[in-house]
Amino acid sequence: MMKSSRDDPALEVSNLCVSRGRTPVLHDLTLEVPRGCVLGLLGSSGCGKTTLMRAVVGVQRISSGQIHVLGCPAGDRRLRGRIGYVTQQVAAYQDLSVHDNIDYFAHLQGVGAREVAEAIAAVGLEGLQGRRVSTLSGGQAGRVSLACALVGDPEVLVLDEPTVGLDPLTREDLWQRFRELAADGRTLIVSSHVMDEATRCDLLALMREGRLLGVWTPQELLERTGTDTPDAAFLALIRQGAQQIPEGQEEQ
Repeated sequence: MMKSSRDDPALEVSNLCVSRGRTPVLHDLTLEVPRGCVLGLLGSSGCGKTTLMRAVVGVQRISSGQIHVLGCPAGDRRLRGRIGYVTQQVAAYQDLSVHDNIDYFAHLQGVGAREVAEAIAAVGLEGLQGRRVSTLSGGQAGRVSLACALVGDPEVLVLDEPTVGLDPLTREDLWQRFRELAADGRTLIVSSHVMDEATRCDLLALMREGRLLGVWTPQELLERTGTDTPDAAFLALIRQGAQQIPEGQEEQ
């Protein structure tokens, strides 16, 4: 059986290519994410963020390249319970209550009532746990999906646009929770097209048109581009023709 050390990266992606039919979607992506890190996967809608995340959790067929999560190939059954995935679409049963949804996933993960209560509190749904998901707002329902992923305490969390539709206070609370999880050694991969969330991450992977522009810390990104905000930095990279960076992976 393959074993992994705590010093090994949480995620290793090597020369990853994905196509749909004859249309290339991801082009030769290579990146590495250490454990206990929050990686911000940033880029405009349609740049390939969701496809990359689906490949990481093992539900996307790849054309070539390799992906290892916690030392195992992506999709390996040894990763069950060790990786949590929250999609852009609500992944909760509409006819069940908030509590019953999270309790169901808790049973699948072999945990109990304490973990259910902690997951509900982590996403700020204590006052809504008796409500059916079908009666909730989009942002509230999204938090149910997140709680379902959190309840098993996975080592890696893959979160696709988790703050879309949330009010500023809830966004702030969630990001505080993300930072706490990372401090406890969990690894988070968080996609967003909102550039101001970049400063909350340890590392930033910027994508455009299925290519990786590069991987930097927030400070490195600003220094490299001579800009004051991640939004301005992203625009500067595009103007500099940075879409060619993946061929040599400079600055990575």
